[in-house]
Amino acid sequence: MPDSSPTKTRVAVLADSDTRWKWGALTALRIAPESAVHGYLLWGRATPTARQLAEVGAEAEDLTEINAVDFLAEQGRRASGENAELPPFDVLVLSCVGGTTQAMLHGLARVWEGAERRPVVVTGYVGVVYEKLSDGLLLRHGADLVLANSPYDVRRFREIYDGVGAGSGSVTPCALPFLGGTAHDPGPAARGERPTRVVFAVQPSVPEGRAERAYLLGRAMAHARRHPDREVVLKLRSKPSEHTTHIEELPYQRLAERAKEEWPGNFSLAYGNMGEVLDTTDLLVTVSSTAALESLERSIPTAVLTDLGVREPLGNHYFIGSGCLASWDEIDDGLIPTPDPGWLADQGITRGASSVESGFTAARGRLAALLDERARAGLPPLAPYYTTRTAPGYLPRLLARHGLDPKGEPLADQPTNASDAGLRGASKKLLRRTARGAYRAGAQRVAPLIRRWGQL
Repeated sequence: MPDSSPTKTRVAVLADSDTRWKWGALTALRIAPESAVHGYLLWGRATPTARQLAEVGAEAEDLTEINAVDFLAEQGRRASGENAELPPFDVLVLSCVGGTTQAMLHGLARVWEGAERRPVVVTGYVGVVYEKLSDGLLLRHGADLVLANSPYDVRRFREIYDGVGAGSGSVTPCALPFLGGTAHDPGPAARGERPTRVVFAVQPSVPEGRAERAYLLGRAMAHARRHPDREVVLKLRSKPSEHTTHIEELPYQRLAERAKEEWPGNFSLAYGNMGEVLDTTDLLVTVSSTAALESLERSIPTAVLTDLGVREPLGNHYFIGSGCLASWDEIDDGLIPTPDPGWLADQGITRGASSVESGFTAARGRLAALLDERARAGLPPLAPYYTTRTAPGYLPRLLARHGLDPKGEPLADQPTNASDAGLRGASKKLLRRTARGAYRAGAQRVAPLIRRWGQL
């Protein structure tokens, strides 16, 4: 753990899933080097397990599970500066889904009223933005910095903010914080005795249907049988008892276990940090995972599958023009996709460690300017685009889902630390763990059954 000295920038990261924790923590360290990162995991269906956190590998000074109301209350106490045991943060990174981010912006605006020095608020996206662009982006409006991961995103974000009259000054060029790593060496000498390794990086929710997921699994196994000199690895996102950013109703490993007798000897499953898996990958195959960008950054041959069509629900339409679209048939026949240089540059893919680092220069400069403004005169109040005047039929319902009224105040029936004071230590953790397990079981097992019954 790094030393938490007063000279360091104090950064808090609020995240609601394993992937968003990874993005938030790594982004904090990129835009505020040598900072002391304090983590908050928002309690819910996707709160990461200890295994998922260890796999991510992004450490913090401390890590606390918390609900939204308690988080807001604590940030209010910190900003007031009245409690020496709760020093104020300099920067707050909101690494959450859009609706949660909007609720936190309104709640923070309330608890920071009258505060002399509020933190700089930063938010952004975990990976490629291929759906709900305007919805998710407007829900993030109000943060001081809205990070855009590529030149392409910078243009799109500014067009939307300016187009609704919200102002696009917060949009800041950045890069995905997990890009980089060892560049791929295609020579056989680099592999040594290891065979060529093909990694199929699967996704929790794409595609959704059993038939489509079974088809893709079968094609990966078929590729292993057709190429016995290769190693084919099915890279999994989570274990069946865990949730990620997206709900996985039919985990690939369950399908694979049912077909275990059919496994070729050169086919296997793998968990673990994606970066470590890419260290030994010679060809990455995916439907539309952000792992494709990580792979392309390392110059690893990358194939984005077209077998199920090039369609918005799959997300692979995002890769139109990339040169990476390919089918399993073409991969079986030896195709090695060649990415388009112009497309790569527009996505912020630079293929160089120093260039990746330079992708954070603008964000660091903008953050430094805001911190200087904060120190001199304080920052203006948070002002999200959505208010009860601009979105009276939308915002109140959204805030209520997060336990807040239209003014950002906690609803009367919301539990707080005061109301559950009788739950302490291990008993409180056990209750939360049990409740989360019940929620996950319902979302992963019961809900799909109900939907199938409804189709009868």
